[in-house]
Amino acid sequence: MDKIVFDIETKNSFQDVGGDQNVRDLLVSVVGAYSYDEDKYYVFGENELGGLVPLLKRAGLLVGFSSKRFDIPVLEKHFDFKLTSIPHFDILEEIEKSFGRRIGLGVLAQANLGVGKTGHGLEAIEMYKRGEIEKLKSYCLQDVKITKEIFDLIRDKGYLWIPQRDLPDMVKLNLVYKEEVAPQNGLF
Repeated sequence: MDKIVFDIETKNSFQDVGGDQNVRDLLVSVVGAYSYDEDKYYVFGENELGGLVPLLKRAGLLVGFSSKRFDIPVLEKHFDFKLTSIPHFDILEEIEKSFGRRIGLGVLAQANLGVGKTGHGLEAIEMYKRGEIEKLKSYCLQDVKITKEIFDLIRDKGYLWIPQRDLPDMVKLNLVYKEEVAPQNGLF
């Protein structure tokens, strides 16, 4: 089974839907994905989500960043199967469990990869509103690439560097990923 790294962008914000308790009411603008089996990146606009189905149906593992809390609830309404039934490694969730607090993807990328993000989610909404779809797709794919590289570090080294708030030091956070991809019996 394939491992799929993914990220979504939305057309609207929490403010537009009455707060983060209404995450399912957000609307997808773009989805980016990476397939380990194919060593290939994909990007789908809001009207191209059907192209994501074959990737999801062969996924033995989904990998994301804050994806259980954000991406999955927003995305799941677009499919006739439960994304939550696919095994999932949420990097931010793992950091929170081990470290006790959240950390942004950009800060994590800078500390571990020496690169930062090219923007943030609210800028992505503005790109969508301005019709800058190719720019939005590029931004989303950049987040997928960073998420993949962070996941690769966890798999290969078993740790990430976490910057300390208001201190120049970093904490070496051990994170374990075991290569256990479960079959999807009866999922589809």
